[in-house]
This record gives sequence, structure tokens and C-alpha cells, in this order.
Amino acid sequence: MDIAALMSDKRVYLYDCTLRDGAQTLGVDFSVLDKEVVARELDRIGIDYIEGGWPGANPTDDAFFASPPKLERARLTAFGMTRRSGRSAANDPGLNAILSVGAKVACLVGKTWDFHVRVALGAGLDENITMISDSLRHAGERAEEVIFDAEHFFDGYKADPKYAMACLEAARDTGARWIVLCDTNGGTLPHEVEEIVGKVSERIPGERLGIHCHEDTGTGAACSLAAVRAGARHVQGALNGLGERCGNANLITIIPTLVLKMGFETGVTPNDLTQLTHLSRMFDENLNRAPNRSAPYVGESAFAHKGGLHASAVEKDPRCYEHIVPDLVGNRRHIVVSDQAGRTSILTRLREMGIDLDSGDDKVTELVRAVKQRTSDGYAYDGAEASFELLARRALGEVPEYFRLTSFRVIDERRWNAKGELITLSEATVKLEMNGQMFMAVAEGNGPVNALDAGLRKVLTPLYPQLEDLRLVDYKVRILTPGDGTGAVTRVMIESGDGQGEVWSTVGVSTNVIDASFNALNDSIAYKLFRDGAPAPDSLS
Repeated sequence: MDIAALMSDKRVYLYDCTLRDGAQTLGVDFSVLDKEVVARELDRIGIDYIEGGWPGANPTDDAFFASPPKLERARLTAFGMTRRSGRSAANDPGLNAILSVGAKVACLVGKTWDFHVRVALGAGLDENITMISDSLRHAGERAEEVIFDAEHFFDGYKADPKYAMACLEAARDTGARWIVLCDTNGGTLPHEVEEIVGKVSERIPGERLGIHCHEDTGTGAACSLAAVRAGARHVQGALNGLGERCGNANLITIIPTLVLKMGFETGVTPNDLTQLTHLSRMFDENLNRAPNRSAPYVGESAFAHKGGLHASAVEKDPRCYEHIVPDLVGNRRHIVVSDQAGRTSILTRLREMGIDLDSGDDKVTELVRAVKQRTSDGYAYDGAEASFELLARRALGEVPEYFRLTSFRVIDERRWNAKGELITLSEATVKLEMNGQMFMAVAEGNGPVNALDAGLRKVLTPLYPQLEDLRLVDYKVRILTPGDGTGAVTRVMIESGDGQGEVWSTVGVSTNVIDASFNALNDSIAYKLFRDGAPAPDSLS
């Protein structure tokens, strides 16, 4: 294979299937508004095709296509399948529902595996080829552009390459702009994909070939990149790898690899690329999912360095442990603070926070000692950056004491009501001191942490309206000393967010899980107030 010749065509077209294929993810349900928000973000970053859904399949997709968002850079695509056996293309309700919504592009999926044709469709092999031709010809008369998704192509090619190719050639001869080779069950490996796509490109040019892979063997992105190496110039995938079973190939991983590692061009400009981390995390936030810290390129840990040796080397030359400059994808270098941290780690992290101290400063020595001691006690600052920042800034006298908790009490009640329904309720009483004044509040919640949070807010929100949009994103409890049974030391990690799209993590440790929760909650509130520039209590009117 002449790789140099193939690489002369540098443009790869990106097709996002998040809003349809990604919606098959367990636990994910898009509203019409969700779909509109995601479509606009995909358009803004430079994706070429946005698959909006399957018209006629469900009310949400119908509502979305009835009033689609205005796209500036992407082409909105309606997805569906080729005509049914026994019907003409013009008289197939499902096919015509796809073509009647006014989308510029229609993507039709058809069978290319002889086994599926016989078993799933119950049709003859020749009839299936006719169904492909009829459907694409009819779609070409109604849409500006037609894409053919060759379902289970790689399984079909392995079983009967002659028949699988006949299906592709039928799509080619009836005007499909892109013929997309789908590894529908995700079972084909990268070397197989590259070999088969290379053979297909000898009969169908690469500028008309696409690839759609799944993550069932954990190689979806690798398979997609292998297909591009072999000649394909159209790549389908989903944001953060969303999709049924193990997910689709992850576009967030594929895009920077194509551009930064392989030298290809996409609709995503260098400036757009710097928004990739934001797009990935924004998408997870909209789904109320915790972002994957270990995600390539965009994860919080993607450029994290733990331990003085690595941190010191990165300080001298980032190429020691970083494969790209984090800024290129909108991420940042993160020097993890832990019990392995030395002065270099502490000083680097302080500089990230805008604090410049001399390495010989006694405050640095004290902070290193405090971090090591607290980590030994169970605190984990490598996953709780906000708590570390508060620890450091409090040591420097920069954080006001917004409030002081004098005491709290939490009561849990579990009972059956008069209707025979099981009721669980928590009640929290909190006593706070601010600027010499005492405040008390009682609040109920669906659990002790929720009740405690409600009680604190009842006192604090009238004085600090910034807290109105503070919300809990994630809550995790880890047992640190399992040998102690129910008396074990617990670590609580709380991830919080606000209406500005900011997310931060705090930590608390105690043998009492409610006390540990309060410690993390207290830091979360204090961090929000400090970051928003809230005044100290003595300056409030």
C-alpha cells in the first residue's frame, strides 16, 4: 500500500452520531432542548455532519426536525433505513418520513452481510441489492446529499467479500456521496480494518469511503484511524464515545489525533481545537454525568503529574512526560498534590493558582508538611483541587472565615405512614456564628447530607446570594480502613458546580460519614464564595 500517496489527500470529514446512535446509551435520554444545545456546540466547533435523529422513530426526533436549530458550518442529517422488502421506495412510509423533514443530508443504513439479509430481513440476496439501489436513487431525488451506512460490513466482507462489495457498488452506482463501512458489533481489530478498507479502496475511491466503528474491543478510535490510513476520508463517531453497549468511536479522541498526530485537516480549526476540552466536559455536564478524568486529551488527569520527580522533569521540559502541549486542546497541565509531593509540586500548583512564592519560604515548608500529614490522615488532594487551594490560601491568610459552624445535629427517621407507605426523612439543625452573631436553622432533606446542606443554605443564602446556583454534581464515599468495619475512617469527595459552568471537587475525612460530608460541603461552599469574590461577614450590611 502506498501510504504516501494516500496521505496526499489531507481532508477528513467528520460525522457526529451522538444525537441518534449516542442516545442508545444506557441511562441517556435526550430532550429536544438537549439535542438543540448539543447540535449548536457541534456546529460551533466545526463538525461537518450532525445526525439529528431518525424521523418517524419517536416523538423527540420528530419535534427536533420540525424546528431544527440553524447551523452555520455543519450539515444536518436525517437517519433511517432503506426501503422494506415488498414495497417500492416511493411507497415506503419509513423511508419517506426521513426524506420529508427537509434535512439537506439523508443517511440510509442497509444490510451488507448475507447472514443478516437472510435472517434479519428475511429477504433474498439479490432483492437486498435492489432495495439499496432503489432507496438511494429515490433519496437522491429528495435530498441534496445521500450517505449509505453499510451495516455489519466487516462481518459481511469476511463471510462473502463478493456479495459485500456488490452491496457497496450498488450504493456507489446510485449516487451515494459517502459509502460508510460499519463495524456494527465492534469486533473487528485495527489491522483487519486497515487491510479490508485498503482492498475496498481499490474499487471505490477513498474520497467516497467512510468508517463507523464501535468500542466493543476497546479499539474503536484505533480502527477509525486505521481506516483513514487505508484511504477513508469520512469518520463517524460520538462525543465522549457515547453509544449502545460499549459505545461508538470517540470523536473527542479521534479529532486531535487526526490533526496533531497524523497531519490531516478537518473542519475543526486550530482555534476550534482549543474548545475540545470544554465541549467534552460541557456535554457530560448536560447529561449530569461525571466527566472521565482519564479521558485522552481532555480528561482532568490527561496532563496530571504526581510526585516530585515527574513534576520536576516537566518543569524543565514538558516533553519529558507530555505528548502534546495541553493548551492545544484547551486542557491544562496539572501538578498533582499528594503525599509524594515535594517543593516543586507545591510551587508549581501555587503558580497555577496565581501565587508566586520563593522555594525557601517557610510557608512552602509548612504547606508541604501539612499536605503530607493530611494525606496520611486520609485526605486526597489529587482529586480535590478546590480543597487544596483553600488549604494553601488559608495558610497565606487570603480566605475570609465566611462562617463558623458552632454545632450541627442530624436526625434520621424511618417509618410507615397511615397509608402503609415507607417514609424516610432527615432533619438537620445547624448553628453558625458570623461576625459575632449566632444563627440557627432547621431543615429537612431526603438524606442527612441533603438536610445539612439545606440548613446551611437557609442561613447563608440571604447573606450570600451567590450560593443560589450552587449544586451537587457528584458524591462519593470510600472506606479507608475496611478492617474497622462500621467504625472505619471514611473519605467523602464532593463535586460541585454552578450556573457559570464551573466544576470543582472538595474532600472531607472522618470516622463519621456525616462529619466527613460536612467537611467536604464546607469547603465547597467556601470555595464558591471565595472564587466569586464574596465579602467577609464583617463587611456585610
